[in-house]
Amino acid sequence: MGNVTRNPGEKKMGLIDFILRLIRGSKPPTTQPVIPPDSPTEPARMVIVRVLLIIYDPIVDPVTGITLSQLMKWNRVDDLVNGFIQDVLEASDGLARYQIVERVVLNEFPAKTDGYRYDPSAYLSVLKGNPPHKPEMADYKAILTGFNILSRVARREIDEVWTFAFPHAGFYESAMGGSGAFWCNAPPLDGSSDSPRRFVVMGFSYERGVGEMLEAFGHRVESILGKAFAKKPGNANLFNRFLLHEKEAAGKAEVGSIHFAPNSEKDYDWNNPRKVMSTCYDWFNFPNFRGDIREVNADEWGNGDIRAHHKWWLNHLPKVAGRMNGIANNWWQYIMDPNLVNL
Repeated sequence: MGNVTRNPGEKKMGLIDFILRLIRGSKPPTTQPVIPPDSPTEPARMVIVRVLLIIYDPIVDPVTGITLSQLMKWNRVDDLVNGFIQDVLEASDGLARYQIVERVVLNEFPAKTDGYRYDPSAYLSVLKGNPPHKPEMADYKAILTGFNILSRVARREIDEVWTFAFPHAGFYESAMGGSGAFWCNAPPLDGSSDSPRRFVVMGFSYERGVGEMLEAFGHRVESILGKAFAKKPGNANLFNRFLLHEKEAAGKAEVGSIHFAPNSEKDYDWNNPRKVMSTCYDWFNFPNFRGDIREVNADEWGNGDIRAHHKWWLNHLPKVAGRMNGIANNWWQYIMDPNLVNL
């Protein structure tokens, strides 16, 4: 994971400057990664991400001890986690590796930003059609504080947080915290800048499947790679090229986005039989494109299966040796470790 570096010419802080900083308060500096020179042989970096897994699964019947997920016959978190980790591992050719370093199961509903918590009766009434509590958002600050997340990220005990909950729990699909945090399918987390390292909090639901987990992850991919390539104009922005699909660029479809396959005509249109010409196969030749253009349709990505499409899409992301224009040819390293993104 990105190392903190110090300029050899940097002077030590004087006593007066130190005292003034204590008085005024200060935010930790945003450490920019050291960018190696362009090279065709820079090895593709494998990134291991240590995850704090927080599961909200309150007991809804104190007599039987049955939990919400059991009552509703929703998915087992461990099955979802294992399936997701395996899909990411396969799509990245082993370069993106998640490790669950701590698993916490909470017999509670997460607090909302106004301090409100559902009780079992109130929450079950929402599932039956009653309006959910407003405000709906979960209190991220309480979670960051309660689990000492900023310090643990700074000490490299953990690199990322996954929350598992249920409909109306109030979590973003993904959000980023830490000094220099940027948009990650949600605004940067308030009150998180004391961490010198950036980190992602994923919000998953055990009411959904692995396909929906990959969708949340896919939007994270779009946000992080969008930031990594933000300073690259025109044709140098290879991620913008990767995202092209027939509807927005007729005759120039490439791989598409997490919502739009090459031939999609609307969001989530992953089962469209319409055939279009696409360069999606040519991305397996990256960075030495060969002009491989083929006719494709939904047969390529699972005929509407959400998990199949998202695995297909992720598998096309570059993951090879080399560096061009200051950006590694293995895009997965940025997806897994946002500290490697040069702001």
